[in-house]
Amino acid sequence: MSRVLVVGSLNADLVVRTERFPGPGETVAGEDLTVGPGGKGANQAVAAARLGAGAGVGVGVGMVGAIGDDDHGRTVRDAVAAAGADVDRVAVRTGAATGTAVITVDAAGDNTIVVSPGANATLGPEDLPAFDDVAVLTLCLEIPTPTVLAAARAAHAAGTTVLLNLSPYAPVPPELLDATDVLVVNEHEAALLGEHSVPRSVVTRGAAGCEVHDADRDTVSTVDAMRVEPVDTTGSGDAFLAAVAVRLAAGDDLVDAARYAVRAGALAVTVAGAQLPPVGDDERIRFGL
Repeated sequence: MSRVLVVGSLNADLVVRTERFPGPGETVAGEDLTVGPGGKGANQAVAAARLGAGAGVGVGVGMVGAIGDDDHGRTVRDAVAAAGADVDRVAVRTGAATGTAVITVDAAGDNTIVVSPGANATLGPEDLPAFDDVAVLTLCLEIPTPTVLAAARAAHAAGTTVLLNLSPYAPVPPELLDATDVLVVNEHEAALLGEHSVPRSVVTRGAAGCEVHDADRDTVSTVDAMRVEPVDTTGSGDAFLAAVAVRLAAGDDLVDAARYAVRAGALAVTVAGAQLPPVGDDERIRFGL
Protein backbone atom coordinates (compact mmCIF):
# COMPACT_ATOMS: atom_id res chain seq x y z
CA MET A 1 0.00 0.00 0.00
CA SER A 2 1.45 3.32 -1.06
CA ARG A 3 0.59 5.88 1.61
CA VAL A 4 -0.24 9.57 1.43
CA LEU A 5 -0.10 11.40 4.74
CA VAL A 6 -1.61 14.85 5.23
CA VAL A 7 -0.34 16.96 8.13
CA GLY A 8 -2.58 19.99 8.20
CA SER A 9 -5.69 21.84 9.24
CA LEU A 10 -9.28 20.85 9.93
CA ASN A 11 -11.88 23.65 9.88
CA ALA A 12 -15.58 24.25 9.90
CA ASP A 13 -16.48 26.29 6.79
CA LEU A 14 -19.10 29.01 7.24
CA VAL A 15 -20.21 29.86 3.71
CA VAL A 16 -22.42 32.59 2.29
CA ARG A 17 -23.12 32.90 -1.44
CA THR A 18 -23.73 36.38 -2.83
CA GLU A 19 -24.08 38.00 -6.24
CA ARG A 20 -20.91 40.02 -5.78
CA PHE A 21 -18.33 40.77 -3.10
CA PRO A 22 -18.91 43.91 -1.01
CA GLY A 23 -16.48 46.80 -1.20
CA PRO A 24 -14.88 48.32 1.91
CA GLY A 25 -17.62 49.50 4.26
CA GLU A 26 -20.38 48.08 2.03
CA THR A 27 -23.09 45.57 2.97
CA VAL A 28 -24.58 43.23 0.35
CA ALA A 29 -27.35 40.64 0.60
CA GLY A 30 -26.42 36.97 0.67
CA GLU A 31 -28.10 33.58 0.70
CA ASP A 32 -28.56 31.40 3.79
CA LEU A 33 -25.44 30.54 5.77
CA THR A 34 -24.23 26.96 5.34
CA VAL A 35 -21.79 25.18 7.63
CA GLY A 36 -19.70 22.28 6.37
CA PRO A 37 -16.38 20.49 6.78
CA GLY A 38 -13.23 22.15 5.47
CA GLY A 39 -9.68 23.15 6.22
CA LYS A 40 -6.91 22.75 3.67
CA GLY A 41 -5.55 19.61 5.33
CA ALA A 42 -8.94 17.94 5.67
CA ASN A 43 -9.84 18.89 2.09
CA GLN A 44 -6.63 17.30 0.85
CA ALA A 45 -7.17 14.11 2.86
CA VAL A 46 -10.74 13.74 1.58
CA ALA A 47 -9.72 14.33 -2.04
CA ALA A 48 -6.74 11.99 -1.81
CA ALA A 49 -8.84 9.21 -0.30
CA ARG A 50 -11.59 9.57 -2.90
CA LEU A 51 -9.24 9.85 -5.86
CA GLY A 52 -6.95 7.09 -4.59
CA ALA A 53 -9.83 4.67 -4.09
CA GLY A 54 -10.26 4.38 -7.86
CA ALA A 55 -6.72 5.10 -9.00
CA GLY A 56 -5.97 1.50 -9.91
CA VAL A 57 -3.39 1.24 -7.11
CA GLY A 58 -3.56 0.92 -3.34
CA VAL A 59 -3.10 4.45 -1.99
CA GLY A 60 -3.85 4.58 1.72
CA VAL A 61 -4.40 8.07 3.16
CA GLY A 62 -3.86 9.32 6.71
CA MET A 63 -4.57 12.64 8.42
CA VAL A 64 -2.66 14.33 11.26
CA GLY A 65 -4.24 17.42 12.80
CA ALA A 66 -6.10 18.89 15.77
CA ILE A 67 -9.73 19.77 16.45
CA GLY A 68 -11.67 21.16 19.39
CA ASP A 69 -13.94 19.05 21.56
CA ASP A 70 -17.04 20.44 19.84
CA ASP A 71 -19.64 19.67 17.20
CA HIS A 72 -17.65 21.37 14.44
CA GLY A 73 -14.64 19.21 15.19
CA ARG A 74 -16.61 16.00 15.20
CA THR A 75 -18.28 16.95 11.91
CA VAL A 76 -15.05 17.64 10.04
CA ARG A 77 -13.23 14.61 11.49
CA ASP A 78 -16.16 12.35 10.58
CA ALA A 79 -16.19 13.74 7.03
CA VAL A 80 -12.52 12.85 6.58
CA ALA A 81 -13.11 9.37 7.98
CA ALA A 82 -16.18 8.84 5.78
CA ALA A 83 -14.07 9.55 2.69
CA GLY A 84 -11.80 6.65 3.67
CA ALA A 85 -8.86 8.39 5.35
CA ASP A 86 -7.37 7.27 8.67
CA VAL A 87 -8.10 9.86 11.40
CA ASP A 88 -6.51 8.07 14.37
CA ARG A 89 -3.90 10.84 14.67
CA VAL A 90 -6.41 13.71 14.67
CA ALA A 91 -6.05 15.02 18.23
CA VAL A 92 -8.97 16.46 20.23
CA ARG A 93 -8.05 19.55 22.25
CA THR A 94 -10.19 20.20 25.30
CA GLY A 95 -10.60 23.93 25.82
CA ALA A 96 -9.82 24.90 22.21
CA ALA A 97 -12.37 25.58 19.49
CA THR A 98 -12.15 23.85 16.13
CA GLY A 99 -10.72 26.14 13.46
CA THR A 100 -13.21 28.04 11.33
CA ALA A 101 -13.16 29.62 7.88
CA VAL A 102 -15.56 32.39 6.89
CA ILE A 103 -16.09 32.08 3.14
CA THR A 104 -17.94 34.28 0.65
CA VAL A 105 -18.66 32.91 -2.83
CA ASP A 106 -19.81 35.19 -5.64
CA ALA A 107 -21.89 34.47 -8.76
CA ALA A 108 -18.76 33.59 -10.79
CA GLY A 109 -17.72 30.95 -8.24
CA ASP A 110 -14.78 32.97 -6.91
CA ASN A 111 -14.27 33.23 -3.17
CA THR A 112 -12.81 35.20 -0.30
CA ILE A 113 -11.74 33.36 2.85
CA VAL A 114 -10.81 34.45 6.38
CA VAL A 115 -9.49 31.68 8.65
CA SER A 116 -9.49 31.55 12.46
CA PRO A 117 -7.01 28.77 13.36
CA GLY A 118 -8.45 27.56 16.67
CA ALA A 119 -7.13 24.11 17.57
CA ASN A 120 -4.99 24.01 14.41
CA ALA A 121 -2.60 26.41 16.17
CA THR A 122 -1.93 23.78 18.85
CA LEU A 123 -0.56 21.13 16.48
CA GLY A 124 3.07 20.63 17.44
CA PRO A 125 6.08 18.50 16.43
CA GLU A 126 5.23 16.12 19.28
CA ASP A 127 2.03 15.18 17.40
CA LEU A 128 3.93 13.90 14.37
CA PRO A 129 4.24 10.17 13.60
CA ALA A 130 7.17 8.32 12.09
CA PHE A 131 7.32 8.59 8.31
CA ASP A 132 8.91 5.22 7.48
CA ASP A 133 5.80 3.88 5.69
CA VAL A 134 4.80 7.15 3.99
CA ALA A 135 5.36 7.63 0.26
CA VAL A 136 4.18 11.26 0.01
CA LEU A 137 3.63 13.89 2.70
CA THR A 138 1.48 16.95 1.95
CA LEU A 139 1.87 20.16 3.93
CA CYS A 140 0.31 23.63 3.88
CA LEU A 141 0.54 26.71 6.10
CA GLU A 142 -2.70 26.58 8.12
CA ILE A 143 -0.77 24.98 10.99
CA PRO A 144 2.26 26.42 12.84
CA THR A 145 5.38 26.81 10.71
CA PRO A 146 7.65 25.03 13.26
CA THR A 147 5.40 21.96 12.94
CA VAL A 148 5.49 22.14 9.14
CA LEU A 149 9.29 22.38 9.27
CA ALA A 150 9.62 19.47 11.70
CA ALA A 151 7.35 17.30 9.53
CA ALA A 152 9.24 18.17 6.34
CA ARG A 153 12.63 17.46 7.88
CA ALA A 154 11.58 14.13 9.41
CA ALA A 155 9.81 12.96 6.26
CA HIS A 156 12.68 14.04 3.99
CA ALA A 157 15.15 12.15 6.18
CA ALA A 158 12.94 9.03 5.94
CA GLY A 159 12.94 9.14 2.13
CA THR A 160 9.35 10.40 1.87
CA THR A 161 8.51 12.81 -0.95
CA VAL A 162 7.62 16.14 0.68
CA LEU A 163 4.92 18.09 -1.15
CA LEU A 164 4.53 21.66 0.17
CA ASN A 165 1.75 24.11 -0.69
CA LEU A 166 2.60 27.68 0.36
CA SER A 167 -0.99 28.55 1.20
CA PRO A 168 -2.10 30.71 2.84
CA TYR A 169 1.10 32.48 1.81
CA ALA A 170 3.59 33.47 4.48
CA PRO A 171 7.38 33.82 4.52
CA VAL A 172 8.99 30.50 5.45
CA PRO A 173 12.50 29.63 6.63
CA PRO A 174 14.96 28.48 3.94
CA GLU A 175 15.32 25.20 5.83
CA LEU A 176 11.73 24.33 4.97
CA LEU A 177 12.30 24.80 1.26
CA ASP A 178 15.53 22.79 1.51
CA ALA A 179 13.51 19.86 2.91
CA THR A 180 10.82 20.13 0.20
CA ASP A 181 10.87 17.87 -2.86
CA VAL A 182 7.93 19.40 -4.75
CA LEU A 183 6.56 22.91 -4.23
CA VAL A 184 3.02 23.82 -5.34
CA VAL A 185 2.11 27.51 -5.56
CA ASN A 186 -0.31 29.67 -7.50
CA GLU A 187 0.89 32.58 -9.62
CA HIS A 188 0.45 35.10 -6.80
CA GLU A 189 2.36 32.95 -4.32
CA ALA A 190 5.11 32.29 -6.87
CA ALA A 191 5.58 36.04 -7.39
CA LEU A 192 5.79 36.66 -3.64
CA LEU A 193 8.27 33.83 -3.11
CA GLY A 194 10.61 34.64 -6.00
CA GLU A 195 13.66 32.44 -6.48
CA HIS A 196 13.83 29.33 -4.31
CA SER A 197 15.84 26.18 -3.73
CA VAL A 198 13.14 23.54 -4.44
CA PRO A 199 14.21 21.50 -7.49
CA ARG A 200 10.70 20.65 -8.70
CA SER A 201 7.70 22.94 -8.53
CA VAL A 202 4.23 23.43 -9.97
CA VAL A 203 2.75 26.88 -10.55
CA THR A 204 -1.03 26.70 -10.87
CA ARG A 205 -2.74 29.24 -13.13
CA GLY A 206 -6.45 28.60 -12.60
CA ALA A 207 -8.34 28.24 -15.87
CA ALA A 208 -5.02 28.43 -17.73
CA GLY A 209 -3.76 25.16 -16.23
CA CYS A 210 -0.32 24.93 -14.67
CA GLU A 211 3.42 24.95 -15.31
CA VAL A 212 5.76 22.22 -14.08
CA HIS A 213 9.32 23.35 -13.39
CA ASP A 214 12.16 20.83 -13.09
CA ALA A 215 15.45 22.54 -12.28
CA ASP A 216 17.42 19.30 -12.44
CA ARG A 217 16.34 18.75 -16.05
CA ASP A 218 16.15 22.49 -16.83
CA THR A 219 12.63 22.05 -18.24
CA VAL A 220 9.30 23.86 -17.96
CA SER A 221 6.21 21.91 -19.08
CA THR A 222 2.83 23.55 -19.66
CA VAL A 223 -0.31 21.59 -18.75
CA ASP A 224 -3.61 22.90 -20.10
CA ALA A 225 -6.73 23.01 -17.95
CA MET A 226 -10.11 21.47 -18.77
CA ARG A 227 -12.89 23.83 -19.81
CA VAL A 228 -15.70 23.70 -17.26
CA GLU A 229 -18.39 26.02 -15.91
CA PRO A 230 -17.26 26.90 -12.38
CA VAL A 231 -19.74 26.73 -9.51
CA ASP A 232 -17.38 27.21 -6.53
CA THR A 233 -13.59 27.43 -6.60
CA THR A 234 -13.25 26.85 -2.84
CA GLY A 235 -11.01 23.83 -2.28
CA SER A 236 -9.99 23.38 -5.92
CA GLY A 237 -6.34 23.95 -5.03
CA ASP A 238 -6.60 21.31 -2.31
CA ALA A 239 -8.04 18.80 -4.78
CA PHE A 240 -5.16 19.63 -7.15
CA LEU A 241 -2.54 19.06 -4.46
CA ALA A 242 -4.17 15.82 -3.33
CA ALA A 243 -4.26 14.53 -6.89
CA VAL A 244 -0.56 15.26 -7.35
CA ALA A 245 0.17 13.38 -4.12
CA VAL A 246 -1.91 10.36 -5.14
CA ARG A 247 -0.26 10.05 -8.54
CA LEU A 248 3.26 10.56 -7.17
CA ALA A 249 2.53 7.82 -4.62
CA ALA A 250 1.35 5.63 -7.48
CA GLY A 251 4.67 6.12 -9.30
CA ASP A 252 3.84 8.82 -11.87
CA ASP A 253 6.37 11.49 -12.77
CA LEU A 254 5.49 15.07 -11.85
CA VAL A 255 4.25 16.13 -15.29
CA ASP A 256 1.84 13.20 -15.54
CA ALA A 257 0.73 13.84 -11.96
CA ALA A 258 0.01 17.47 -12.86
CA ARG A 259 -2.02 16.40 -15.91
CA TYR A 260 -4.15 14.26 -13.64
CA ALA A 261 -4.38 17.03 -11.05
CA VAL A 262 -5.77 19.68 -13.41
CA ARG A 263 -8.63 17.29 -14.19
CA ALA A 264 -9.29 16.71 -10.49
CA GLY A 265 -9.24 20.47 -9.94
CA ALA A 266 -11.72 20.91 -12.79
CA LEU A 267 -14.09 18.43 -11.16
CA ALA A 268 -13.76 20.24 -7.83
CA VAL A 269 -14.94 23.61 -9.20
CA THR A 270 -18.12 22.12 -10.70
CA VAL A 271 -19.64 21.45 -7.26
CA ALA A 272 -20.32 23.63 -4.24
CA GLY A 273 -18.28 23.21 -1.08
CA ALA A 274 -14.63 22.85 -0.19
CA GLN A 275 -14.36 19.05 -0.24
CA LEU A 276 -14.31 16.83 -3.29
CA PRO A 277 -17.50 14.74 -3.42
CA PRO A 278 -17.45 10.98 -4.01
CA VAL A 279 -16.02 10.30 -7.46
CA GLY A 280 -18.24 7.90 -9.38
CA ASP A 281 -17.62 6.11 -12.65
CA ASP A 282 -19.32 8.86 -14.66
CA GLU A 283 -17.05 11.53 -13.17
CA ARG A 284 -13.93 9.42 -13.71
CA ILE A 285 -14.83 8.95 -17.36
CA ARG A 286 -15.84 12.57 -17.99
CA PHE A 287 -12.76 14.04 -16.27
CA GLY A 288 -10.27 11.33 -17.17
CA LEU A 289 -9.68 10.26 -13.57
